[in-house]
Amino acid sequence: MLKECFRELENRLLEETKALYGKRLVSVVLFGSAARKTQRFDSDLDVLLVVRELPDGRMKRVREFDTVEKKLEPLFKALRVKDIDTRISAILKSPEETEMGSPLFLDMVDDANILYDRDGFFSKRLEKLKEKLKVLGAQRVWKGSAWYWDLKPDYKKGDVIEL
Repeated sequence: MLKECFRELENRLLEETKALYGKRLVSVVLFGSAARKTQRFDSDLDVLLVVRELPDGRMKRVREFDTVEKKLEPLFKALRVKDIDTRISAILKSPEETEMGSPLFLDMVDDANILYDRDGFFSKRLEKLKEKLKVLGAQRVWKGSAWYWDLKPDYKKGDVIEL
C-alpha cells in the first residue's frame, strides 16, 4: 500500500510540475528512499527539478514551486488519513547549475528514478558522472544502514579529484 501511495504522489507531482513550468521544465528526478523504494510512512519525497529561467534565489524558487504543493495538499491530507505523513523536498536547479555538478548527484548515480527528462538532459549528466567515477575507481561503500563514496581508493597526497 505504501509504495502505491507514493507512486500516486509521484504521478500527481509530475502532472502538476508539468502544468506549472510547461516548456521550461527540463527534468524531474526522484532520489533518496522513494527512488530506492525503501521509503517509510514518514519519508519525504526527494525530487530534483531542472527548470529553465528559474528566479534568482532559493526563496523565490520555493515560492514559485509552492503552487505545486498547494495543488497536492488534498492528496497529502488523504495520505495522512492512511498514516502516511510525507512532504515533498524539492531541489530546483537551472540546466546551467546542473551542468556544474553537485555532490548530491552522487546519491542519484545508482538510484535515480527519472520521471521526465527532455532530450535526455539529466540522463546524460548522470552518465558523465558514472564515467568519471569509473575512471577514478570510485566505490560506493555500505556501512551499517548508510553508505558513502570512496571516490579514489588509491588516493595519494596531492591527487586532485574532479567530478
